[in-house]
Amino acid sequence: MGSEVSPAMVTFLVVIVTGLAVMGLSRLIDHLWARVLRHPWLYFLLSAPGVVIHECSHIIGCLITGAKIKKVVLLSKEGGMVSYAQPALPVIGNVIISTAPLFFLPLVLAALTWLFGTYAGCTFPAAIPVPGSPAAVYSLILVTGRTLYQNLVTAFNGWFILYLYLAMSLALSFSPSTQDLKNAIAGIFILIIAGFAILAANIPPVTGIFLTIISLFGTGLGIGFTFELAALVVSLPALVFYRRAS
Repeated sequence: MGSEVSPAMVTFLVVIVTGLAVMGLSRLIDHLWARVLRHPWLYFLLSAPGVVIHECSHIIGCLITGAKIKKVVLLSKEGGMVSYAQPALPVIGNVIISTAPLFFLPLVLAALTWLFGTYAGCTFPAAIPVPGSPAAVYSLILVTGRTLYQNLVTAFNGWFILYLYLAMSLALSFSPSTQDLKNAIAGIFILIIAGFAILAANIPPVTGIFLTIISLFGTGLGIGFTFELAALVVSLPALVFYRRAS
């Protein structure tokens, strides 16, 4: 019985896959806009807000894990950079610092959504489905399309254009850099294996705490995935126009 695949394991697996999808979409969108925007300063302008928040996320990760910050570059032609010493927390410290944008960028997006929905009249769904199953991921896609249609077609809102700009900039910065992944890859695998081991052991108090954490992380990923889909929808027509103009 203990070796059976439980619903909690399926949820954990879907959250992991969603995390990979969020990172993959971020790199795809970044690649698309790097090709579409012929002038470097245009791409710099588009990516600037996301780069700043991305690097601030690493700084927060350093503060949480006790890593001494050596150098910070929030914005430059080459992007941003945070150089730091080894964190006080072994193994998991590098994971937290390197993947911090996956946690904090969704929070910033959620705050932007609240601000634009409350004070700018933009229309957003009351709740975003948590990606705990393939059906929930499909619901995310429907929610994205409905949000775009309501704000751009049903009742056009100029503030939503600004919102899309900020959301797209943040979407470009979701994925950890190659160096971040190198720093965190071993720790990520260890955490995934440990997560499945916790669920397989099925100790109620421990499992409950773990599932609460996974639910919070999954909600953040759901927000990120939703806005990346919106950014991708906006990006594809721009790429088609670029190819025709070339």
